[in-house]
Amino acid sequence: MASHPAERVWRQLAGAPRAALEHDLSQADLQTLLLDVASERAATVTPARLMRRWRQDRYVTPSDSDPRKVWRTEARLWALLPGEFTGVDLSPVTPLGTCTALGPVSQNRVISTIRGSEVVSDPTNVLAVEAAWRRREAIPREDPVHLACCQPVLRAQPFDAPGAFQHFRLFALVTSARDRGSAATEAAMLVTHLKFWTAALGAVAQGRDATLSYTVFGFPPLTERMKDTVLPAIQPLPGNVTLTEDPDRQHGRGYYERGAVKLYVDGMEIGDGGFTDWTAQLNNDAKERCLTSCVSTERLAALTP
Repeated sequence: MASHPAERVWRQLAGAPRAALEHDLSQADLQTLLLDVASERAATVTPARLMRRWRQDRYVTPSDSDPRKVWRTEARLWALLPGEFTGVDLSPVTPLGTCTALGPVSQNRVISTIRGSEVVSDPTNVLAVEAAWRRREAIPREDPVHLACCQPVLRAQPFDAPGAFQHFRLFALVTSARDRGSAATEAAMLVTHLKFWTAALGAVAQGRDATLSYTVFGFPPLTERMKDTVLPAIQPLPGNVTLTEDPDRQHGRGYYERGAVKLYVDGMEIGDGGFTDWTAQLNNDAKERCLTSCVSTERLAALTP
């Protein structure tokens, strides 16, 4: 009788288990081994243990958000999204290392799977991969790629704030385009994103004070384009929306480059974004530019009628 595939892998681990696990085993063999372990552990789960885990495991606890209200908010965002954005229905998982390959993010903050993937913890990373692929195939190469998604995400770092959950939903935008010099590309990308977010907050957060703040990270050409291009292009703002500069912002430095934005409703932060080098890394082309932005639809829904 043929032995179980995992037995061969277990024998291969003898003598140097850590090195084999970390480097020597192929992805297929590692997956076989971990599936065997998971099967054995799953076989010991009883209904009583499952019920205890259901209430104790912060990763599986259901959110308190009303999905009907969240979905209505998301439907309004989709309806307001400009036509140049292509909607993408992302998979719940992405290749292992998606976040750590692109930015200074610890893998310990991501839920890794035993099949060489990780649960999506930031849809902007994943959209950037898709945008880079589409930019690589784009004809002509000068055409920008605008992508949008609405994605449930799961994060491993603990959130201790009241009402915070390990999983939540993000409405995310990513734009990737080729640099034209003098921050002209960055300005055009910002106009596209900020026009949408100001219109969306004006419509969805009616009766609430909405604020978008922007910060330029030591990039004088972008400072000039903010004054002569971006700010004039997004006027007039909806009556409940203000746009302010936050020159002292430190959060996101090193993660974002050139510039970043934050979105607030009634003083509560609901979104974030900024320029990254992700598509430049992915396509090995320093001329590629990438802008990301997103909001928590659950937070937005809770603050709106």
